[in-house]
Amino acid sequence: MRNSVRARRLAAGWSQARLAELLGVTRLTVISIEKERFDPSLPLAFRISSVFDAPIEEIFDPEGAAP
Repeated sequence: MRNSVRARRLAAGWSQARLAELLGVTRLTVISIEKERFDPSLPLAFRISSVFDAPIEEIFDPEGAAP
């Protein structure tokens, strides 16, 4: 699923490690989400939404999902 996590993280001036700390996940998880190799669970998607203070729909694009 396409997402804007990397762009939002960079705009916030955070490292991947800092975002991982804020989300309570590993840096590897952040990398996997940013590279669109891993779709986060719903609870994690809500935490990402909260950290970036944006609706989930603005961060994740289900239309960008692989068939």
